[in-house]
Amino acid sequence: MSRYCPFSPSASLAAFAIAATVLLMPASVLPVQAQATQTAQQATLSDTAKAEAAKPPAAPTTGAGSVAAAEPSGPAAQRSVTGKAIDKAKEVAKSAADIFSRVPCLPPKGGAKKMGSLPRVAGKLAAGEPVVIIAFGSSSTAGFGASSPEFNYPNRLAAQLHRQYPTADITVINRGQGGEDAPEMMKRLQTSVIDMHPDLVIWQVGTNAVLRNLDPAETIKLVEDGVARIQATGADLVLIDPQYSPRVNERAESAGKMINLLNKVAELRKVGIFPRFEVMRDWHEKQAIPMDNFVIADGLHMSDWGYACFAQLLGDDIIRSVGQIKLGVNVPSDVRTYRPM
Repeated sequence: MSRYCPFSPSASLAAFAIAATVLLMPASVLPVQAQATQTAQQATLSDTAKAEAAKPPAAPTTGAGSVAAAEPSGPAAQRSVTGKAIDKAKEVAKSAADIFSRVPCLPPKGGAKKMGSLPRVAGKLAAGEPVVIIAFGSSSTAGFGASSPEFNYPNRLAAQLHRQYPTADITVINRGQGGEDAPEMMKRLQTSVIDMHPDLVIWQVGTNAVLRNLDPAETIKLVEDGVARIQATGADLVLIDPQYSPRVNERAESAGKMINLLNKVAELRKVGIFPRFEVMRDWHEKQAIPMDNFVIADGLHMSDWGYACFAQLLGDDIIRSVGQIKLGVNVPSDVRTYRPM
């Protein structure tokens, strides 16, 4: 992976177009500063499906700001590719703006939460080194319910980090598999996460355990083991708890236990946690947003707006947790302390 350099004025439009085009790619590998090609979007399964989704092929990448090798070559072809990229950029820019035009994405109105600091990510950004982020989880990580790969949360998060750190080399890799929870995820933790040498792992877990009536305590034992293995690599870690949705709410007692235990793991292991359940409940109960604005008709998975707002708020917290850094400048000492959400 090559390091991303600041745009020159002559290259800025083409680079913006290429970066925006990435949002339309499947979520298996989405480099913010490197381009990739894939043949098809991974088929995602619902959270209640038991079959494991097929893993997509790895996308070949090229240097930052360049076009993938599969594209046509030659001046005429290159002009055509650039023109198409610009058109795609316009489409993506419009859709990205339109998603919040009717319902704005606001932070929770409740009290402040805490998310652990991210010293590994902060240090890499400050040193100008590449950052690899793994989104690990089940179908709400894979993006089931989104109308396009553009709207799943890893793609949205990648786009936000690109806007915040436009000269950084950041790659977000989607390792969501529909229907899984801790037992299945632990079987692929090594190959799907650890072998990728991530700097940050965002682990969404617990929803399927609730839906399957799995013992929350047994699930948490597996999560604790996974957290320890991820931390042993030196990577930063953020846990994501279950979503607030009708099907999860039908099992409120089990969901409550799962959420409490995940919070205890985060506190014990000094890792971050994004309280997705509380954030989504705030949308409905305090911001008066109808449930069907952020959950699709199956009563479980998020809609385009739900994924987009979830990614936006998660990205805001990651940016705050990294701290106020400048690329190429040493990481402030207080980055290693807990910061309010």
